[in-house]
Amino acid sequence: MLDKQTINKLLEAATSVMSNAHVPYSNFQVGASILYKDGTIEVGCNIENASFGATICAERTAISTGAAKGKLNIEAICVTNLTDTMVTPCGICRQVIWEFGQNLPVICSNKNGDYKILTISELLPHAFDLN
Repeated sequence: MLDKQTINKLLEAATSVMSNAHVPYSNFQVGASILYKDGTIEVGCNIENASFGATICAERTAISTGAAKGKLNIEAICVTNLTDTMVTPCGICRQVIWEFGQNLPVICSNKNGDYKILTISELLPHAFDLN
């Protein structure tokens, strides 16, 4: 279970990286942070592309950064944005997150620091699985 101090650390980390987002088309900045079982945190922001399919979400950026460092044991994920909406991961990100653990907690937050915690299985109840 995530304690308030850990949640706040993840919210702060996700918020701190939002200003690095490359969003010339939507101006919709998103930041994500990932807590690994070893206690480390990786961050990511969204990176848009004129070929919209090539856009990379903050969650996948953070996961890719961690994976490149050999980190695959995810404990929790946090995603936030600069609106009043408690943003949730998109469908592609939900599937990617699900690959790392079907019961991972996902902290969905907004610019005010309000949040709700859902498991990835709640967000993606019928995930694609090769098994």
